[in-house]
Amino acid sequence: MVARETMEKYADLALRTGVNLQQNQALMINAPIEGSDFTRIVARKAYEMGAKNVHINWADDELTRLKYENAPDEVIGHVPDWKVDMQESFAEDGAAVLSIKATDPDLLKGIDSARVAMANKASAEAMQNFRQYTMNDRITWSIIAIPTGDWAQKVFPGKSREEAVASLWDAIVSIVRVDKDDPVAAWREHNQTLETAREILNRKQYQKLIYKAPGTDFEIALPKGHLWKGGSAVSEQGTTFNPNMPTEEVFTMPHKYAVNGTVSNTKPLNYGGNVIDGFSLTFKDGKVVDFQAEQGEETLKHLLDTDEGSRRLGEVALVPDESPVSQSGLIFYNTLFDENASCHIALGKAYPTNLEGGSGMTNEELDQHGVNDSLSHVDFMIGSDQLDIDGVLEDGTTEAVFRNGTWAIDVTGK
Repeated sequence: MVARETMEKYADLALRTGVNLQQNQALMINAPIEGSDFTRIVARKAYEMGAKNVHINWADDELTRLKYENAPDEVIGHVPDWKVDMQESFAEDGAAVLSIKATDPDLLKGIDSARVAMANKASAEAMQNFRQYTMNDRITWSIIAIPTGDWAQKVFPGKSREEAVASLWDAIVSIVRVDKDDPVAAWREHNQTLETAREILNRKQYQKLIYKAPGTDFEIALPKGHLWKGGSAVSEQGTTFNPNMPTEEVFTMPHKYAVNGTVSNTKPLNYGGNVIDGFSLTFKDGKVVDFQAEQGEETLKHLLDTDEGSRRLGEVALVPDESPVSQSGLIFYNTLFDENASCHIALGKAYPTNLEGGSGMTNEELDQHGVNDSLSHVDFMIGSDQLDIDGVLEDGTTEAVFRNGTWAIDVTGK
């Protein structure tokens, strides 16, 4: 088991750098019941920092599966109003939201994928208003992870449950810099590095990016006025926070109507308790027109059929192969980690904050600028040490952005 002192440092980092909890602010935590010890540490520290209220939304993988196995469709496809109202009331009050992710990647293996898709869509529809608070940075929010037994044994299949959990703790602690003497200071330096990279890309204002790799021949146009983000963000109240820990990416939005070619995944995608792998998507004028998968093809189909926007892209992210997640050599089957090992793109909704003035635009105005809207937002990994990316500048000239999976332009600012 990880040392208590380490969990204390991790909880402190999540509160100070993740959500940047303020005096007299409420905190809502989404947490797995298996992580109750760590969650209690977070709650205690939050109160010590001056939180006026700490509310926990507990999740239990075993109960979740039992519900899918036994509840009728009308229950699976319904989100009660009280649950929506509770989430929105915290957001309206300006609460910080911390999500602790630790779901078993194979949780819903064998469950009818149509029922899973029904539940995912119902949740996305019900939480549309709440999601506006996070995707527009109206409140501070952060996603972290802690090990649970089933997840750990998926990552370390040859180890006992106890050994696997210990190994996964070691990996997470290193990747999120909790092993540093001062993790908060280490993250401050890391955020500055990502900020420098995004500032350089924002000055470039590439018209499009061209991807070449085994199984990938792909072009993504970028909207005029797109903004690269990465690392820390700033809420409407002016509070700096880190939405994802770990994070190694700089990201922006594609033009929803100008994506063409075929792209293949390079790491498994854990979606809705099922694994999708060995898949490729073919785009024409921004829309997926063909797809195939060696594993989880039916789940992929349900994802693409969520709504019109789920067949278009909402995010493009650049991550060098030398990121700590990639160098760990592990496949985490958890998008929070795997997306930070590899360049990736996301099907579904775009972040309005990735466009100049986007957070203040109507849906119609966003669409006119090529900003995708959807109930879904699902990242999947397309990067490797064989990936090359070219950027096309406004004058039509082309320059190397990535070669062999890492930066070909100087993004250090030195």
